[in-house]
Amino acid sequence: MTVTSQSKSKPDLLNSPILPTLKKMTIPMIFGMITLMMFNLVDTFFISLLGTEPLAAVSFTFPVTFTVISLAIGLGIGTSAVIAKALGSDKLDEARFDASIALLISVVLVFCLSVIGYVFINPIFELLGAGQQVLPLIHDYMSVWFLGSVFLITPMVGNSVLRASGDTKTPSLVMGGAGLINAVLDPILIFGLGPIPALGIQGAAIASVIAWSFAVVIILYILAIKNGLLSLYAGQQTIIGAIRKILKIGLPAAGANMLTPIAMAVMTALVAKHGPEAVAAFGVGSRIESIASLVVLALSMTLPPFVSQNFGAGKLGRVKEAYITTLKFVMIWQFGIYLLLLLTSSFIAHVFGKEQAVIDVIKLFIYILPLSYGLQGVIILSNSSFNALHKPMNALILSIIRLFVFYVPIAYVGSEIAGLTGLFIGAAVGNLFTAFVAYKWFIKEVNALSTTAMKECHL
Repeated sequence: MTVTSQSKSKPDLLNSPILPTLKKMTIPMIFGMITLMMFNLVDTFFISLLGTEPLAAVSFTFPVTFTVISLAIGLGIGTSAVIAKALGSDKLDEARFDASIALLISVVLVFCLSVIGYVFINPIFELLGAGQQVLPLIHDYMSVWFLGSVFLITPMVGNSVLRASGDTKTPSLVMGGAGLINAVLDPILIFGLGPIPALGIQGAAIASVIAWSFAVVIILYILAIKNGLLSLYAGQQTIIGAIRKILKIGLPAAGANMLTPIAMAVMTALVAKHGPEAVAAFGVGSRIESIASLVVLALSMTLPPFVSQNFGAGKLGRVKEAYITTLKFVMIWQFGIYLLLLLTSSFIAHVFGKEQAVIDVIKLFIYILPLSYGLQGVIILSNSSFNALHKPMNALILSIIRLFVFYVPIAYVGSEIAGLTGLFIGAAVGNLFTAFVAYKWFIKEVNALSTTAMKECHL
């Protein structure tokens, strides 16, 4: 008996109608992620009240923090793919053991990466182009962030375990609770309240760590005690075998995710040539992108368990139908988001920009890049679906093609020709080319798997 059959609240990923099933899984994720996204948005808003330099400092940290987060996301992808396939194949004990091993190795890997980052804070941000005026602020923020990053990994991977079983409501509640705690603590720790001193930019980092710690306690209780999804009973497996399974998908997936902050670092360096105001505005734009892509990000967490379970059960027709239907929806949805951003561009720019130069760049960003967010959604969902099919190298290669064949090179050429305007247009064109490659490639892979499965049935 699989986990999905144990609870009526969880959708049957193998037999229920595709659209209602994906809708039931995705809506809770959207609401949870709205609150989670407030981590970045609330931090950005309150830090912007401190002035342009603190805002620029946090903008510089984004590529680095996202590197650690990408490792956690990648390991979560590997965990979800392995567990969902095991559940689709009706191997519950194997899924429980894999979940336990995934949590342990994730904590170890993130801890090692964070220690390295903590030791080399100044050299890393000097390479990114941070000046002496913002380095002390960056150090205040990142020293706390690195020390607390281990508390981020457990709920992220734990939520992946729950999503693999078809439960998206619980992860949403955990994320929402953590986001609410962060939103309440941010102004208190940044500006001070009563006996609590004003900690400035460091207060934002401390608020995040406290919120993550809350999520750790809750997710471990849910996994180990309430749902019984963790077990050290190996059965016919070995610890090494479980680690290999998870890392076979998790490391390439983490590598693919880590390419994004590397590309963002290059883009930040390109933007830095236009001054600290441009960097501050670009940081705001990056966070606007996270909010604007909310539905896509939610689908990137709910579509893969569906794909993996049906892949494990040999139902590749449902995999293809779900993929195509989801992409059609994303293209329409993201165009609507673009129109909404155009209508509110002036308001958004004035909320987050306190200087006219910052306001102008924020508006320029909104006019151009969000037009390609639907295409970016095609890339993100194709990438996550490749991982769900246990083809992580395809996802890694697709990420390399996107970022270092199309996105960054075309943005660089555009920057040389037409400054910031050309840079943003080039990035959008890069999304267009990559989306075409991603769609064609995924459909080809699914068709090949279907053909192979049919041949095996006839033998």
